[in-house]
Formats: sequence, structure tokens, C-alpha cells
Amino acid sequence: MSAEPRPGIEDRRAALLPPELLPLFDDGFVRSCELIEEYAARLALDIFRDCGLEAAYAQESSVEEAIGRASLLPAVARVPVAWLCATLAARGWLARTAGANGESRYRLAQPLPRLDRAEILAAQTAHDPRCLPSYHIVALAAEHYPAVLGGAERGEQALFGPEGISAWVRYFSNANPLYAISNAVGAIAAEHALPAGPATILEVGGGMGSGAEALLDRLACAGRSGDISAYQFTEISPLFLKRAQRTLVARYPHCSFTFGTLDLDRPLAATGIVPGGCSLVYGVNVLHVARDLAATLFELRQALRKGGALVMAECVRPFPGVPVHLELTFNLLGAFRDATLVPAWRPNGGFLTPEQWSAALQANGFHEVRVYPDIAAIRDTFPGFLVAAIVGTRG
Repeated sequence: MSAEPRPGIEDRRAALLPPELLPLFDDGFVRSCELIEEYAARLALDIFRDCGLEAAYAQESSVEEAIGRASLLPAVARVPVAWLCATLAARGWLARTAGANGESRYRLAQPLPRLDRAEILAAQTAHDPRCLPSYHIVALAAEHYPAVLGGAERGEQALFGPEGISAWVRYFSNANPLYAISNAVGAIAAEHALPAGPATILEVGGGMGSGAEALLDRLACAGRSGDISAYQFTEISPLFLKRAQRTLVARYPHCSFTFGTLDLDRPLAATGIVPGGCSLVYGVNVLHVARDLAATLFELRQALRKGGALVMAECVRPFPGVPVHLELTFNLLGAFRDATLVPAWRPNGGFLTPEQWSAALQANGFHEVRVYPDIAAIRDTFPGFLVAAIVGTRG
């Protein structure tokens, strides 16, 4: 989520970003983004070696060929190995060529460097220790790569087992600037999109409640707390849901909450959501894991009343095929990797480009679709700017 411009380009944040976003993307935040991206790249080097891929790419190979040589499980390893190769190639650590059928082929052009990731962790600690939960999560994922890609462990178990829960509590928090930025951008976009008058809000995939906190605080600052007639908070994890309920009820005693379990891959009626009853459907970092995005968008659109808004804060891929450092962690999850693909707007699981998100909403009945901020207008100058809100209305 870096706002670092390309080398040699004057910092044009004030010209390219909406005024309300400028304080969020200050120099301190940009520096933290640079550091976490470098940390992830160095972890990728270590994972590449630990999974046997250094030897596998001693000769030019496709991803499939290298997976076979390294004795990894193809159904699990295909996406993570492709990401590792693309990340190393972007740094010049692997040479990439196009095969006869257009697939990427890689080889070691020179010995891989050995880079100390501990020095990056130390730099982040000195610069802004509030961001360390993001480092703990990516390190947790890296530790489990050989077992998950080799088929000895499931990614969901590796990341969300008992030993990982405390790390996720710290990560999914507004006290962690590297995660809180998504909540902040989403809350601003939602406040702009929320129709006037009494409002019923449905939050999907609410996690432990940090997105709701950011939204409710934003609406309070705008003088709109009294407009919220009902706030339906949903989450698939019972553990996360219970924690969110405890936190939100205590912090916002006058808000009319209801809480329930919701799986985005199932019809919303199973959760008691009334069609056409919502002014705003809201979510942070959740829509990209919908297995059948068209089906999920249909359900979310049906939940909205006429003129109601869908606002989803997401990590947005700036350009097609460009690896994003957050994928190091989430590529271990089946829900992230495996999706019903639609060539025109969902060519892969996980993160999408702004054009793909816009096409997805338009193809599934949403109107006035926009991306906030306009990533397409700023990505040439700021290629690492990854956080945005996808907004559409029900006509």
C-alpha cells in the first residue's frame, strides 16, 4: 500500500489524492510500506530456497515443471510458486522468458543473494513499531510454506490455528497502520456513499470489528450517528464474531447492533437478511475471497434497497500480473487461490485490478461504479498504491 512514486518523479500526492486522504499517506506511512515490501521480498527468497525451488530452477522451467522437480503438491503450490517466481523476477533475481504457449518460464541467471530480513525488522521497529503485527503475520506464513506447499499441512490450519490467533488480533486492528489504512479509506468512501436519511447498514466479513469502528467513528465525526437505524454485523468465524460483538457493544452502546454468522459463498437469506432492506452493504478486505464473485455480488445487490450503496475496501492490484506483497500470506489459503474465473473480469483468485473490479460490478447490475481513490489515474506515478474502495449503487 505504498504511495512511493517512481524514481525521478516528483511527489505529487497533493495533486493526485483526495484531500481527506493526504494525512493518511504521509512520509512515515510511505516509509513503513517500503519496509514491509522489502521484508516480504527477502522472505520470498528464503521460501524459494526452503521449498527446493532454487535447485528446481537451475535449468529453465515452467512453474509446473519446477513444482514437479521440488516434489510440491500442484493443486496447492501452483499459485504460490507463480507468485514467488514473479516476485523474484521483478527484483532481477530470476530471469523470465515467455514459452511457446505464452506461459512464463524462469531460470537462475546468477546465484540468489542472501539478504538479512532481520535488519528490515529492526529498521521498522526503530521507525514505527506499531506496524510490527504485519511483520509477524508474514513471518508466520513464511514459516509454514514448505509444509503447506508439500501437502503436509493446510494453509487455513497454518495461519488460523491456536498459535496464530493472537497475531491476527494484533494485525486486524486500527492500532496497526498497515492494516488500518484499509479501514480508513473504506470508511471515508462509505460516508460519501451512504444515502441521506435513516440508514440500515449490513457489514459482511467484519472480522474482529476494526472496520466497523472506523466507519462508526467516521459517521460520528460527520454528525450522522443518529442516522443509523440498524447495524447488522456479520462474520464467518464464530471466534472473530464473538470478539467483535463484545468490543462493539461496549464501545457504541447506543448503536442498534445485530450480530450473525455469514458465509459469502451461500445465499444471504440463510442469515435472515431481508432483500431490499439495506442502505449500505459494507466490507473491508473480504469480497476478494468470494468463490463465485458473480453469485456473491448478486446476493449483495439484492440486499440493497433502490439507491443503496455497496462499498468494499480492498487491496487492489495496480496492473495485471503484478505481484502484491500481501499475497505471500494469503496465497496459502484455498479461498484466496481458488475461485470461479471469468476471463473478462476475474482472471485469478484474490486481488483484482481497478478495471476488473469495475467490470465485475457493472456486469452484475451495479450502477455509478467507481474506485476511490482513482487508482488508474495515480498508479503510473504511484505504482505501489494498493488500497481503494470499490463503490456501486443499486439502480
